[in-house]
Amino acid sequence: MYQVLLVDDEPLVRHHLSRLLNWEKHGFELRGEAFNGSMAMEMIERSEPHVAILDVNMPGMNGVELNRSIRGRFPSVRTIMLSSYDDYDYVRECLKDGATDYLLKHRLDESALLSTLNKAVADRGLGTLATGEKSAESAVEDPSRPTAVLRDYLADLARGKPGAAEKLEAYAKESGLFPGAKGFVAAAVQIISFRLLTEGRSDVETSRLSRQAVDIMQQSLGDVRERTAAYAEDGRLIVLFAFKERSEHLIAGEVSRAASKLQYALELFLNQKCMVAAGHVCGSLSQLGASYGTATRALDLTPSSAQPQGLFDARVSLTIEEQKELLLSIELLDVEGMNRLLASVFSSVRGQPVHSQTVQMIVSELLHIGDKAVKKWMPALSSEGAGELPSRGGLGKIADIGELERWLQAYYASLLELLKRRRANGPYSRHVSQAIELILEKYPGYITLEMAAGAIGLHPSYLSRIFKEETRSTFSEYLNRVRIDVSCKLLESGRYTIKQISTQAGFANYNYFFKVFKEVKGMTPQAYLNGDRSVKKVE
Repeated sequence: MYQVLLVDDEPLVRHHLSRLLNWEKHGFELRGEAFNGSMAMEMIERSEPHVAILDVNMPGMNGVELNRSIRGRFPSVRTIMLSSYDDYDYVRECLKDGATDYLLKHRLDESALLSTLNKAVADRGLGTLATGEKSAESAVEDPSRPTAVLRDYLADLARGKPGAAEKLEAYAKESGLFPGAKGFVAAAVQIISFRLLTEGRSDVETSRLSRQAVDIMQQSLGDVRERTAAYAEDGRLIVLFAFKERSEHLIAGEVSRAASKLQYALELFLNQKCMVAAGHVCGSLSQLGASYGTATRALDLTPSSAQPQGLFDARVSLTIEEQKELLLSIELLDVEGMNRLLASVFSSVRGQPVHSQTVQMIVSELLHIGDKAVKKWMPALSSEGAGELPSRGGLGKIADIGELERWLQAYYASLLELLKRRRANGPYSRHVSQAIELILEKYPGYITLEMAAGAIGLHPSYLSRIFKEETRSTFSEYLNRVRIDVSCKLLESGRYTIKQISTQAGFANYNYFFKVFKEVKGMTPQAYLNGDRSVKKVE
C-alpha cells in the first residue's frame, strides 16, 4: 500500500481529490493532508510518503519551491504538481525539478489521477499497481484549438458589436456547427469580485485569470459543439447552449443544472463565486443577442425595489466626508465609529448586486484607505498585512452585500488591532504593553489601574511600579495623555463641539476635561481650536 500526501490550501480541492478515487482499491493510502508548504515538510519529516500531490499556487512557500525542497531533502518522494494554471513556465519549472507530472485541477478525472500515481510509483522503481484507462492530459492547452474563432464571435456578441450575431450564424453554418439544433440559449456569467481581485494585477495576469475561467467552464459544460463558453469583459462570460429539443421546459431545466455545475467548478478550481443568468430560448443564432440581453438584465437586476429611485445613480464613490471619518476612526482606533461608517455606506448600496460597478468601486476605495493607513503607520507591513489581515483572495468567495460588509468589518478590526499592538509595544515589557493596549482600547469608557491589573493578572501596586518605571508616567497620567491626544484629533476634524469631544474622549466631567487639557497642552481647548483649524487633506 503506497502512501500519498495531499498538499493544497483549499479545503474544497482536498475534499474533491480525496473522493475522486477509490484509493485503497488501487493500492494507495491517503496518509494526510497539509494546507501549506511548511506543514507539508513537517509531515514528510515525521512519516515520509511515497508520493506527494502538491498545489502549485499556495501562500508562503508555493508548490514550485516546496517541490524543490522535497527533491533536495527527500529524493525518494515522488511529486505530482496540481494547479489551475496552464502556464508553460510552471510546467517547465516543475518538471525540471523532478516532478513526475503536472496536472490541471479542472481536467483531472479518476483515470488521469490513477495513471499519474502509477507513473509516480514506477519512477520510484516500485512497479505499477493498476492500469489507467488513459494517460494524463497535457497541461498546456493548444492555442490553435478550433473553437477559438467561435469564441471570438461570441465575445463580440456579448460586447454588443454590430452584426456579431449574424456573423456567428454564418460561421456556424459554414463550419457545420450545432447540427440539428432547434433552440439556442445565451447565459451570462459574472465572476462577482473580478474587478477587486484584478485591480492590482498586470494585464497578463488578468488575461490568464480570464483564460482559466473559460477553460474551467468549458470542462464543466462538456462538448464544445453543444455548449461553448467565451470571455467578454470585466469578469463577465457568455455561454452558448444549443438544443435539439423544442421543449422550453426541458431546456430551462438543463440550463439550470449546467449553471449549478459552472458555479461549483469555478468555486472549486478557481476559488471564485459567480452569478449565472439565462436568457430566453430563441430559434436561430441570429437572435442570440436578444437572448444574451435578457440574461444580462436578469443578472444586473437590483434584487430590491425598496431603495429610492435615483439613489444608485447618485452614489458612485465614497464622499470626502466619509473618507475623513474613516481615517479618523482608524487613527483613534475607534472600532464602533468605523462600523457605523461602514453600515452607513453599505445601507446606500444594499439593493445593488455585489458585482455592480458602484459596489466594486466603493469597496476598492475602502481597501485603498486601509492600504494608506498601513503605509502611514506601519510602513514595514505589506498591504496584505503579512498574513495578519484577512486575505484579499477571500473577496472571491463573497456573493452578497451583507457578507461583503462583514468582511470589511473584519478587515478593519484586524487593522485596528495591529495598530493598537504597534502603539502599545514600543520599548516596554509584556505586562506594560498589555496595560497600554487596555488603555488604547478602553479610553472612551471607564478604565482604572485596578481594572487593568486584574485583567493582566498582576497586583495593582506592582503594575503601578513597573508602569511608572518604563513609561515615566503614572497610569492615570498616561490615560489622560491618550484622551487629550484623541481630543486634539477630534478638534482638528472640525466635526464636533468641545463638549461632545470631552465625552467621546472618555472624560465624564467637562470641567475636568478642561483642566487636564490645559495642563497637558498649555492652552484651553478653544485656544487650541483657534490656533489650528487645518484639517488634514484626504488624498
